[in-house]
Amino acid sequence: MKIGLVGLPSTGKTTFFQLLTESVSPNGKGRTDANIGTAEVPDDKIDYVASVYKPEQIINATIEVIDVQGLQPADSNGKSSSAHFLEAVRQVDALVHVVRAFEDDSVYHIEGDIDPLRDIEIVNLELLFADLAVIENRIERIEATKKVAKEHLEELELIKRCKECLENGDLLYSMDLNDEERKILRTYNFLTERPLILLINMDEDQFLEDNYKDKEKVLAYAKDKGIPLVNVSAKIELEISELEEEDYNIFMEDLGIEKPGINRLAEAAYDLLGLVSFITAGPRIVKAWPIRRNTTAKEAGGKIHSDIERGFIRAEVAKFEDFKKYGSMQELKEHGLVKLEGKDAIIEDGDIINFRFNV
Repeated sequence: MKIGLVGLPSTGKTTFFQLLTESVSPNGKGRTDANIGTAEVPDDKIDYVASVYKPEQIINATIEVIDVQGLQPADSNGKSSSAHFLEAVRQVDALVHVVRAFEDDSVYHIEGDIDPLRDIEIVNLELLFADLAVIENRIERIEATKKVAKEHLEELELIKRCKECLENGDLLYSMDLNDEERKILRTYNFLTERPLILLINMDEDQFLEDNYKDKEKVLAYAKDKGIPLVNVSAKIELEISELEEEDYNIFMEDLGIEKPGINRLAEAAYDLLGLVSFITAGPRIVKAWPIRRNTTAKEAGGKIHSDIERGFIRAEVAKFEDFKKYGSMQELKEHGLVKLEGKDAIIEDGDIINFRFNV
């Protein structure tokens, strides 16, 4: 799965990309391409299972991250970066809009001042207008047809509802649609149908005070649109990333931070994409496997290898909370807490699984 970091220039997008992917990227100023990397999804469950098994290798679930070039609104010559921006955005499954709240006179803001809500609306309008253009073109083509097929009439009704949604300033992701309607919309690759997270990038003082310009307006906007919001500070995240473990723990305790914002962002993105993880465990490897919610045991086996899905017999499934309580698979088996599940059993987050198969 892919998430795209989007926003205006000089918001801290590329810094967060580097922190998420633990990579070093070139300065994003003036880029017309996108940085691509992989981010681990922090997971207390896999950490605990690994602490019991002490394997040679621990593999967390991952998400592909794309750092999309900063959106440049049209200049005096009418030129903008929207074409490159929109092309990159169409590659992702979910968007993380990095919004600048931090004050820093040495970092120029293209709009001249700090206004988080205005910046949120600039980017959202770019996505919204792009989708409206697609919809209006499609409506015109359908209505120009002399004899409209039944399925096209249903499509027309749906996209007119989408047009009304966008004209009200709402994102298509917020619409209440059934599975068939969402299937139809997928053929359009609409930008505003992608799940969205707002990442508010604050300076150190703002973060410690839990306040920034027009915070209440931003909170009200996010609540009204149903958009998750994560507060972070690039400055603090950079300091955390460079610390040794002992100093890290002291730093976190002094600041009253339970977990870094980068961790919270990765977890929020994973949840927003509708993913959970099951775990396979042994002395050599403990690994988290990302799957969609409501995935069956047989389908989950296919995530490891097609042979497991093809030759699926049973899945030995232990619940993470039971494993944490008793501390070993042997204890779970003695208490009858390792279940043999059939192919249609729904796998839940943190399930520890051993697959039985034959090919």
